[in-house]
Amino acid sequence: MRIAIIIPAYNEASFIVQTLESLLAQTVKAAQIIVVDDNSTDDTYDVASRFTDRLPITIIRNASAAENIPGTKVINAFKKGLELVDQNKVDIICKFDADLIFPEHYLENIVVRFRESEKTGMAAGHCTIELNGSWVVENQNNPDHIRGALKAYRTACFKEIGGLRSSIGWDTMDEMLARYYGWQVETIAGLHVKHLKPTGAAYKPMSMQLQGEAFYKMRYGWPLTVITALKMAAKKRQPNLFMDYLKGYFKAQKNGIDPILNKDQGRFLRQYRWNGIKSKLGF
Repeated sequence: MRIAIIIPAYNEASFIVQTLESLLAQTVKAAQIIVVDDNSTDDTYDVASRFTDRLPITIIRNASAAENIPGTKVINAFKKGLELVDQNKVDIICKFDADLIFPEHYLENIVVRFRESEKTGMAAGHCTIELNGSWVVENQNNPDHIRGALKAYRTACFKEIGGLRSSIGWDTMDEMLARYYGWQVETIAGLHVKHLKPTGAAYKPMSMQLQGEAFYKMRYGWPLTVITALKMAAKKRQPNLFMDYLKGYFKAQKNGIDPILNKDQGRFLRQYRWNGIKSKLGF
C-alpha cells in the first residue's frame, strides 16, 4: 500500500530530526513525505532539508500566524501539504506531528491493520510520554480515540469524510464522521510511539474555551457537554477547566456559530457518546 505522510511543523528543529530518523528506519517505507514548515522562527526547514537525499521528502514553507490556535494552525498547514498529494495514487494518508519517535515496525503494523479489513478507515498506535524516567501511555479520555498527533486514514475514508476540519475538535470529528459513514476506527494495543512534547503543551488558557466551542460545533448538546467537561477537567486535575469548557460552549451558542456536523451526524455522535457512557456504567 502506498503511504503519503504530511508533517506540519512549527518551531520543531529540536525534535523533527528524531521523527524523520524513525521514519527512515521503518520496515515499510512511505512513498511520499511532506514537511510543512509553518512559519517557523527556528531552523526547522534546514533540519528537515538534511533528509532530502535519504527520504522521499519534500519540504515547503507555509505563511501563517505565529499564534498556535488549536486545530486551526496545524490543520491549515496540513491542507497546504495535502495539495502536493495525488489522492488517486496513494492508499493511506497520514497526518503526523513533528515530535514523534516511531518504532521501526510502525508503518508495517498500520498497513497490516488496513489489509485485514476493507472497512478499516482509520488506524493508529498509542502516544506515550516520558514520566519519571519511564514511557507511559499518554492520558486520554477514550482508549479507542486516535490522537491527533498520529492519524492514518484509508484514502477512500479520508475522501468520504471530506478531509479534516480547521477547528479544535477536528480529531474527534474525523473519527465520528468515519463511523457515521460505516468505517471502523482501530487503535492497535501495544503499538507505542514516543511523544516528545505532551499534547496541548503550547496552548494558551483561552484554548479551553475553544474546546467548549468545539462541543457546540459537534452538536454535543448541553447535557453531554457538562458530562464531558467534568470528565476532562477531572482527567487533567484542573477543576477550573470545567467552567472554561462551559463558557466556550454557551458563548458559541449565544454568538450563533454554525455547527460543523449536520443534524443527522450530530445525532449519531450523541448516541455514540451516550452508548459509551452507559457501557461504562454497566447498562
